[in-house]
Amino acid sequence: QVQLVESGGGLVQAGDSLSVSCAASGRTFSYYAMAWFRRAPGKEREFVVCISPSGGRTDYADSVKGRFTISRDNAKNTVYLQMNNLKPEDTAVYYCAAEATGRASRVSWEYDYWGQGTQVTVSS
Repeated sequence: QVQLVESGGGLVQAGDSLSVSCAASGRTFSYYAMAWFRRAPGKEREFVVCISPSGGRTDYADSVKGRFTISRDNAKNTVYLQMNNLKPEDTAVYYCAAEATGRASRVSWEYDYWGQGTQVTVSS
């Protein structure tokens, strides 16, 4: 069982930067693929980015490519999402997710564990 706890969300202005983190419990974090998804008001949850267990492979949604960066520190059981040049359309609840077989995927139902989410609001 893995518990995920996101932190670092908040209210920023368009063009600002923000970093969110996801801390995982358990001793097998380094075996998990991790991802960030988001759900904007009135919209379905969407894929943002994923990262392989080693951190050597990442995959970004086109909407955030070049602005967001995912990273992980397996020694700290933590995955990070650095968000630069934020836009109002980035406003959403951001969720981290863990996939137990190590397969980094864009498909939400392939992820086994989810955090409670952290709100990111970008004002124009």
